[in-house]
Order: sequence, then C-alpha cells, then structure tokens
Amino acid sequence: MAKQKDRSISLALQGGGAHGAFTWGVLDRLVEESDLTIKAITATSAGATNAVAFASGLAQGGADGAKETLERYWRTVSQKGAPFSAFSWANSPFTALPFGPFQAAMAFTSIASPYEFNPFDINPLRDALDEAIDFDAVHAAPIDLFLSATNVETGRVKVFQDGEISRDAVLASACLPQTFRAVEINGQAYWDGGYMGNPSLFPLIYAKAPRDVLLVLLNPISRLGVPKRVPEIMDRLNEISFNASLIGELRAIAFVQKLLDDGMLKEPVMKKYRRLTVHALRGGQVLRDLSLQTKYDTSWTFLTDLRDKGRAEAKRWLGSCSHYLGGGESSIDLQKEFLQD
Repeated sequence: MAKQKDRSISLALQGGGAHGAFTWGVLDRLVEESDLTIKAITATSAGATNAVAFASGLAQGGADGAKETLERYWRTVSQKGAPFSAFSWANSPFTALPFGPFQAAMAFTSIASPYEFNPFDINPLRDALDEAIDFDAVHAAPIDLFLSATNVETGRVKVFQDGEISRDAVLASACLPQTFRAVEINGQAYWDGGYMGNPSLFPLIYAKAPRDVLLVLLNPISRLGVPKRVPEIMDRLNEISFNASLIGELRAIAFVQKLLDDGMLKEPVMKKYRRLTVHALRGGQVLRDLSLQTKYDTSWTFLTDLRDKGRAEAKRWLGSCSHYLGGGESSIDLQKEFLQD
C-alpha cells in the first residue's frame, strides 16, 4: 500500500486592507477539507486579523467555529468601519476624476499626521478585535502563529509569536502610519508589517512548521503597462512597496534551494537550511482591477463579494494544485518567477 501523503500545510497571508476579505474566503474554503491540516500561519496586517480570527474560532469550535468567527469578525469590521467608509467613496462619481475625494484624503494625510487629525486615537479595528476575537482561545489553538510588524526606530521586522500575540500585536501589524498612531508594545513603537515582511517567511524555516507553504497573495506582483494617471501611479507604488520584502525572501529561498539541488551545500552547513515547497494562490490576479481606494471599502456587499471570490479561487487551487502537497515539490517555479529578470 502506497504511503499516504502528509496534507499538513503552512499558510502565508498578505495584508491588503479590506481586500483581506478575499483571504477570509480562502480560509473558509480550505477548512472544509477534512484531510487538510493548517498547522502554522505567518501573516501581516489584514492577514494577521484573519489568522487570529481563524485560530480563535478553531480552538472554540473546530472547522465550524473557524468559519463562524471569521464571518463574525468581518461583519464587525463592516459595522465598525461604516462611519469611515466614505473615505473610499467606492461608488462615487468623483472616482472618475484624476483627483477625487480619496486622493484628496490621501493628500491630507501627507500634511497632517494621525497625532494631529486623530487626537483620540480612534481605530475601528481595535473595536472589531475586542468584539470578535477571544485571544485566550487564540493562544489555545493548535496552530503556530507568526505576526509581522515593523519596528519604527530600528526599521527591522518584529515577529510576534506564542504568548506575544495580543490585540495590540495585531494592531501593530496593521498600523498604517499615515492613518494611525504607532502602536507601542513594551516600550517599542510599531508600524504596519507590510513594510518589512508581507508576510515574513523566515519563521517557517526555523519553526517546526509544515514544509508545504501556501502563499495567499493579495497584491499583483507584475502588471503590464506604465501607469500615467495619479491614482494608477499610487496603486502601482503601493503594490510594489508591499511586495518588495516578500519577493526578497522568495529570491533568497529560491537561491538556497538551487544550492541544495546543485549539491553546493555540504554538512554541517546543510543542516542549517530547510527546504520549503512553495505554492501560491494569487488573489492579486483576481483583484487586479480593484483600485487602492477599495482597500478602505468595508461595505458588507463588497466584503462578501471578495469572500466569494476567495472561496472560488481556493476551490480552483485545491482542484489543480493540492496534489503537490506532501510530495516535496513546489507547484510554482521559484527560479523562473524570482531569480530571472
């Protein structure tokens, strides 16, 4: 009898504001696979919120609990974010103009800091986490979590894990400095993790996490054509900036794995390196027609539409690529995608 493949995986969840509802859909579909076990999640920003919601629900009610907590969290985000949803003006006729209300708001944040225009440190995400997530359950969940934030002073990535994971750690991972004050934890100030790890992959190399890593990407890596209008330039700058750290890590992983394949690493050096098999669920391709401003759209209709797109893409991936799990082979070509220009 052939040995059954191990269907345990690690997930790497990108940030992307409201586009994180796509990842909600991915998790919602993956957890329905009874023979697929998610043992580790590394995540940033919106990915971090999905990670703690998933872990909290899983600890309290298994797969059904994970699905219920994810929906409760995103419904709470929609409700708490409603007073701020005008910030996106997603359906406004002004979006057709080069300088619509969203661009005006972005320009405003370039001349006034959140310490000035938000003196009471209002953050609807804080309220949503308090209402929807049980962090005691997160700590009890059978999943290793790694949440990335950027240390403001050192410029280095900080990975929160184990007992460090808290509401403030999630807020730190999702702290856009143009909009919110830096989150202080143990005397250190943090900004959004997307600047230095979106998400960080290195924790999966050093932890006893499954070697199969599924990347859930929200930002398109490549995009044909040169943007000419201001909103298009802003969108592309955002995509490039928040993909840079991930691409750097994937290039490093691809390089080390090439050395392993070519027999260039010998004992005892080889013991320090761990081969990862990498897979990708490219939400960025599905979401590429959505502008930057929709990352601030918390309307329930929009969020559930993204959820449904995430479920559909996860179903497609399970049908076409899940047979790679446990086989020791990546389903994407790291050499071609990240080592070649």
